[in-house]
Amino acid sequence: MFEDLRFPLIAAPMAGGPTTPELVAAVTAAGGFGFLAGGYLSADALSDRIAKTAELTAEPFGVNLFVSGGSAAEADLGAHVERWRAEAERLGVEPGEPRWDDDAYAAKLEVVLARKVPVVSFTFGTPSAEDVERLHANGSKMAVTVTSPAEADRAVAVGADALVVQGFEAGAHRGLFADEPGAEGGGAQYGVLSLLRLVSARTALPLVATGGLVHGADIAAVLAAGAVAAQLGTAFLRADEAGTQPAHRQALADGGRPTAFTRAFSGRPARSLVNRAVADFSATAPSAYPEVNNLTKPIRAAAGKAGDPEIMSLYAGQTYELAGSGPAASIVERLQAEAREAATRLSRLR
Repeated sequence: MFEDLRFPLIAAPMAGGPTTPELVAAVTAAGGFGFLAGGYLSADALSDRIAKTAELTAEPFGVNLFVSGGSAAEADLGAHVERWRAEAERLGVEPGEPRWDDDAYAAKLEVVLARKVPVVSFTFGTPSAEDVERLHANGSKMAVTVTSPAEADRAVAVGADALVVQGFEAGAHRGLFADEPGAEGGGAQYGVLSLLRLVSARTALPLVATGGLVHGADIAAVLAAGAVAAQLGTAFLRADEAGTQPAHRQALADGGRPTAFTRAFSGRPARSLVNRAVADFSATAPSAYPEVNNLTKPIRAAAGKAGDPEIMSLYAGQTYELAGSGPAASIVERLQAEAREAATRLSRLR
């Protein structure tokens, strides 16, 4: 599935805007592989993006879907709603309705089946055995994002063809199957290298490593540790082809901000640059996804339009300050050169 890539690099699916058909096409043209982000899109919008990407590249690419969990109706959202309502008033917009939805999962699954997407990956859980059977019968391969050995076992049991092994260093949402409300980061936290070794001891499935990888030496490191490819997201946030909002780009370029896990924006643990929202809202943010995400979405959009980074979800991995900018092809070229240099250093081992 990924073993035959000219360069074992995968552009991560970054929902909410950063991943575009142009970015996916550019990375595939440079010898890697790209995933479109299906999260937060309607089924029709996803279909359009698949069609657009297919117009831009004849190379295969993948689509990522979110697996919805149950409603967090028992969570107390009142105080969090009021905090965000104050920000909405300041920006002159209405808060969103803090409602549960399944991200149109079933409809988007039908889209990837109809479009015969060659690789479909899943985040926040596993698809049903029936869905896996349908994908396989359709000729698609299936990958699941895992953040622990236990999740890897569940993904293997349902019939995954590959695992995307996500370390806690990753930016944006952790791929946790279940968010533990009392746990920082929502659950067990494994670094990408330690998790890669633990999972590779349990399964012979191809493993894709992700989490805080922004340098070619990072790619070399995870390949040496047993991955077949490295999946990078933060490394492409400032690519010319990415749809990252200008205020987010500027915050990444300025550097200096630490990163932290927060539920403030979506109700699920996600790594963001620390801004006022993270600092002020994280401690009391409920574990309630996607209710909180739906609540804050129009407010964050308004902040983006206003160029206010203090109330935006500035998602990024721990090593974001080392990521570059420019055309995606030049970023891939730099990563290749760095990976080769790292491989040369490894060759000195006798």
